[in-house]
Amino acid sequence: MTLSPLQDDRSSLVEKVCRQLTLAIRQEKSGSPDLLPPERELAVQFGVSRPVVREAMKRLELQGLLEVRHGIGTRVVNRLHAPLNGSITLLIDDAHARLNQSLEVRAALEPEVARLAAERITAATRKQQRAAHRKLVEAKELGEAIEADIEFHRALAQASGNEIFELVLNSMADLGRVSRQATMSVAGAEVARTHHARILEAVVQGHAKAAELAMRQHIQAAITDLTHGRTRKK
Repeated sequence: MTLSPLQDDRSSLVEKVCRQLTLAIRQEKSGSPDLLPPERELAVQFGVSRPVVREAMKRLELQGLLEVRHGIGTRVVNRLHAPLNGSITLLIDDAHARLNQSLEVRAALEPEVARLAAERITAATRKQQRAAHRKLVEAKELGEAIEADIEFHRALAQASGNEIFELVLNSMADLGRVSRQATMSVAGAEVARTHHARILEAVVQGHAKAAELAMRQHIQAAITDLTHGRTRKK
């Protein structure tokens, strides 16, 4: 990791350390979590005080890029969705309202995600998509099915080539687990398998319109199942 000395007031220095660290981390492109150099070593490389480095690392931890573990060090993580996830919970304190609104967001975004995935599918993302669907087909427990379902949608977002789609949808992953728990309890995992198979076929064949329609029907079915599940409980 190559870093350059910085000069300026403290607040500006913290921002510059954040930018340089972020750039260096992106350039590393490592597939596994990496530990950063110790705080004192970073301070020497940047030519700043340790408190400046410490504050910069705290900011990047809040943004979901780093994880500071006392006694172990600071490692790079990919949790950039975490701040948005927390904001959703703070903004909407009613759990049912959060679920309803998250499904509305998914209904607006995910058909476009599926369309783009079909248009931009590659050999690598095609393989990833099939593997994600296979996990859902082979899932024995509800928890396994839920995680496989989330992975399938995450793989679609990655295949779309739009990192902002991926970030937004990842931010709703916890809500997605709750909604899937509710809908799969009503309709069962087999419905999700059937819907995913249709989406998968359209995406891997590069049929953008068919992928968009299949996803729209899938999300609408989830909304219907969630509504029916609540009605049965009343």
